[in-house]
This record gives sequence, C-alpha cells and structure tokens, in this order.
Amino acid sequence: MSRQVFLYDPPDRFVAGTVGLPGRRAFFLQATAAGRTTSVALEKTQVEALAERIDELLDEVVRRTGGNAPVPAVAPAEVADTAPLDTPVEEEFRVGTMALAWDGEEQRMVVEAQALVELDADSEEDLAEAEERLLQDEANGPPMLRVRLTGLMAREFAKRALELVNAGRPPCPLCSLPLDPEGHVCPRQNGYRRGA
Repeated sequence: MSRQVFLYDPPDRFVAGTVGLPGRRAFFLQATAAGRTTSVALEKTQVEALAERIDELLDEVVRRTGGNAPVPAVAPAEVADTAPLDTPVEEEFRVGTMALAWDGEEQRMVVEAQALVELDADSEEDLAEAEERLLQDEANGPPMLRVRLTGLMAREFAKRALELVNAGRPPCPLCSLPLDPEGHVCPRQNGYRRGA
C-alpha cells in the first residue's frame, strides 16, 4: 500500500488543540493551507513531548549558528494563535511515531507525525528498529502528516502547545494527580475524597 503523506510546506496554520472538557479532552495536531485542513489525534503526553523537543531543537539551532538562524528566542506575543481548532475536526489518523529535524539549507523545522501501527517485535531494540524503518520508507507504510515550519512558526507552535497542556485540570497539591470538579480520591490522604 502506498503511503499517504499530508504535506504542508509551509502551512498557513499549524497548532495543537483540544475538543472536549478538561479531564475528557481529545488532543489534536491540525495543519491548514490553501483551503484544506488535516487533523490527527494524539495523546496529551505526545503534545507535551513534541512541544518540549521543538523548543530544545530550536535552542540548539540558535546555539550552533551563533544566533544567525532565523529563530526567535521566544515566540513574540503579536503572533500568538489563540483561536480554536478549525471545524469540523475530522481525525485522519491517531499518531504513533513522531520525528523532528532542522533543515539547515531551507532554514525550516520538519515535523512528522505517523499513524499508529501495531508492530511485531521481540524486544525494545527490535521495536525501535521497526519504527525507524517505517519512518524512512517513503513509498509504503502508514499515513503521515509532514509539516515544514519557519523558526517563528515552530516557536509559536511549541508555546501554544505547552499552554494547552498546562490548561487542563489543576493538580492536587499533595499527590499531583489531576483534580476533578467534584474532587478526587487522594492516595496521600488514605483515599479520602478531597474537594477541589
């Protein structure tokens, strides 16, 4: 089966967003350009890891180029994208593997999100090797979203994504588990229900 690649080079918009209420939110990456939109579902932890890694990679690019790369140190407030996801949000696939790279020639961040697939592997090394093969196989394999971003767009994506992750339910001050509006059973209080 030939791989379906949703390519945005560059997108008009690339954001992480949610659908639903805190505690029951579904997380998405969404790319938009030229009247088309692609939305892919992923876990909250994947959004957080992607945003943190983008920031780290951009910081490394700035360090290695001595500040000559077109990458801002922080996302300027005037480019903040606070709008919700474009609707309707139609999931193309659920993300399994993600990859990041910096294209030094084009001065672009490359973000790839590949559909979740079941892999047969006997060990973690075999699993990592199988995932790497899937990412490298351009002709075959599961669907993939590939987005090429300027340094500014990448920095803004990371900022919004981290704010999104942190905007969920507040953590319990004792156990750090999320508090539900109706309270939560705190293991540090011997399981007694605690108000929000």
